[in-house]
This record gives sequence, C-alpha cells and structure tokens, in this order.
Amino acid sequence: MKGIGSVSETINTEKRIAITPETTKKIINLKFNVYLEKNYGKHLGFDDKDYENNGAKFYSSPKEILEKSEIILRVSCPSVNEISLIKEKSILIGQFDSLLDKESINKLIKKNIKIFSLSLLPRITRAQSMDVLSSQANLAGYRAVIESVKEFEKAIPMMMTAAGTITPAKVLIIGAGVAGLQAIATAKRLGAIVSATDVRTAVKEQVESLGGKFLMVEGSENLETSSGYAKEAGKDFKKKQEELLKNSIKKNDIVICTALIPGKQAPRIISEEMVKSMKPGSIIYDLAVSQGGNSAFSEPDKIKVVSGVKIMGSKNILNSLASTASSLYAKNLFNFVNNLYSKDKKDIYINEEDEIIKKTLIDKEL
Repeated sequence: MKGIGSVSETINTEKRIAITPETTKKIINLKFNVYLEKNYGKHLGFDDKDYENNGAKFYSSPKEILEKSEIILRVSCPSVNEISLIKEKSILIGQFDSLLDKESINKLIKKNIKIFSLSLLPRITRAQSMDVLSSQANLAGYRAVIESVKEFEKAIPMMMTAAGTITPAKVLIIGAGVAGLQAIATAKRLGAIVSATDVRTAVKEQVESLGGKFLMVEGSENLETSSGYAKEAGKDFKKKQEELLKNSIKKNDIVICTALIPGKQAPRIISEEMVKSMKPGSIIYDLAVSQGGNSAFSEPDKIKVVSGVKIMGSKNILNSLASTASSLYAKNLFNFVNNLYSKDKKDIYINEEDEIIKKTLIDKEL
C-alpha cells in the first residue's frame, strides 16, 4: 500500500494541519497508509490515539515520514531541509504561492516532484469541495471583523437607553470576494452599518443581498477574469477609486481590506492621506498585509497607531481559528486526493486532461 504523509509545521507561524482524524479514516478507506509525526494534532486537541483509532501510523521524525510517503499533504510550503528529504517523483499537495514560495517550488521541480497547489483551482462546480481559497477566506473575513471589533473601543450596534441613543458603527469592506462577503455578513450581524466596494461590479447584487451598500466607481466596467477573480485596475479606474475612497473612508469607523490579485503583490488602495483623514479611534484591518498590504502603514503582526487610527493585520489570521480552519482545509485536501484516485486502477492516476488536475499542477520552474 502506498503512503500519504504529513509532518508537523512550524506551530508559531502555522497552526493548521492537513490531515484530521476524520480525513484519516477516509484516506484509509481508499487503501492508502497514513503516516504522521508524533503529536501531529495535539495543539488542536487531536490526540494521537484519535488518529491511530482510524488507522494512522506515527513516526518520531519528519525524515521517516517524508522518505516513506508517495503523497505529502501540507498547509505551507516545505522548508529547504524538508525538500531535501522528500523522495523524487513524490506528489506534494497544498496551498502554495507562486510569489512567496517561488524558490522552494523551483527546488521541488528540480527533484521531479509533482506539485499541486489548490490556490490554482479553477472556479468550476466540480472543484467547489476542494476550494481551499473559499473555505479559508470565509473564516478570515469573519475573524477580521471580530479582531477589529475587539480593538474598537465603542459599541457596534445602535443602542437606545434611558441615558440616550448610541449610534451604530460604520464599517467599510474593500474587496467583496469570499472574505469580503463574510466580513459584510459578520459586521451586519453585529449591528453595524455596512458598505463595500470592489472592482468587479458583478458583485453588487451579492453585497446588497447581505444588507451592505455597494459603492461603485462612476462609469466603471466589470474588472473580472474568466475565473471570477479581480483583474488589476488601470490608471483611470484607480484615480476614480481613490476619489471615491477619500470621501468614504473618513466617514467610517472600521475598514476591512481584502483586495488581492492572485500571484501578485496586493494593490495599495488606502493612502497615508486617507488613513490620517479617519477619526481617532478608527480601525483598519488589512487582510492583504502578508502580500504587501492594501493600506499604508500596515505591517504584519503589528498594530500601528497613526493620528489615533489603528492599522493592523496578521501574517496568518487563521492561526486564531486553527481548529475550524484545519477541519475545512483537510476536507478540501481529501476531496482533491479523491479526485486523483482512479477507481479502475485502484491507485493515483494523474489525468492531465482533467481541468482540475491540469490547472493546479505546477510542473515548470517559475
């Protein structure tokens, strides 16, 4: 029987895991061995016995696992040391970034390792159960609002009391993808007045269905790729967007930035001038901070205070929801493995005619 393995990642930077006890059982049912490092899920409350009861085998060192496994499941890209231990012609599956992980990806390709990045999944119905971007971004959007509310030193909903009325907080969401839409829904549930903007005018209906007001750049076209992602905006659009945001940002108490362009640096949307125009005590949460950031002054894992405005963002916001994020991520990975599995051959079969396999396979140096 072939082996599917996963080793512990650096917990202070990545708390999520790629295999849960639930998905262990599903992998075993496909007639694969599951190899894991001791205490693999202990930090999330998963005891080794939870895995062993479902058929997993444990080893003390990453070396044993990486040398035995034909398929390796990951969250982040392997370290240089781990790459040296992975045997040639193995299959590596995870969520890798062509910008941030370029050097590691090139080293893996030189070892003839087949790399599948679920960040590259096509947006088709059949791929929805494998869509790590959606499952993880959904949680990130929710958590960004929770973290912002925690730092905002005022009540969010309108409150009517005998002593007077408290007005609701105003929240602006920049980018209405999966993270942005969840941020809108979360802020609305907390009682905020919510507005949102996006370069894709096609999302206007989705924003409004969640109770948000869509702020549209005058005369804008729908800047959306055939895959449903945002295109990079042109100079004319950026100028109009800047004017729109200048007028809107200063009226809001909390701004959540979620704008990303796959494989590129995050677009800078909020200028220093815009930050300084906000009321003291306001919050900017930049979900794009690890890819350069949408906002001026944002730095990973720091809260910067500029003119009384707090600008914040985490390298990995999902570490604060690691158990829930791992549960969804592990299911996404299993569904991808299941798609690679051929029932006729009773083995992994890489059919490059399959759109999912074709789009996620990285087989050339970047």
